[in-house]
Amino acid sequence: MPMHEPQARIALRIGELATRTRRSVHTIRWYESQGLMPGVARDAADRRVYNELHVSWLELMERLRGTGMSIADMREYTALVMQGKNTLKARQAMLAAHRTRVLQKIAELQEALVLIDGKIDFYGEWVASGQRPKVPPAGRR
Repeated sequence: MPMHEPQARIALRIGELATRTRRSVHTIRWYESQGLMPGVARDAADRRVYNELHVSWLELMERLRGTGMSIADMREYTALVMQGKNTLKARQAMLAAHRTRVLQKIAELQEALVLIDGKIDFYGEWVASGQRPKVPPAGRR
């Protein structure tokens, strides 16, 4: 991860990074052990030293993971970033493909939400009337 920005020079210990990102030390170490936290330096006492770029990088990794990107793909993306700007198109393509998968998942979740809302309405009607409503057509409730 290129570290040219001035804020990259601000040193954070792992506990400070955990506090800033609201992640556990264990989680941060896991990401690092998986090769998903590039550019982590060590100080003279061999303690990890993070910077502001790691704060945003960790956020990105958690968002990618939360949206279903595989660890293998996250490693590939990280490796591309480490190779520098000659991989910009590959990174863009990778994220565009992931975006397509996320949009598909959102559509699936919206369909599921319609079904769940129908069930909630069904039970609400049953509770209000005291009688089981007529069974609606399949897929609606």
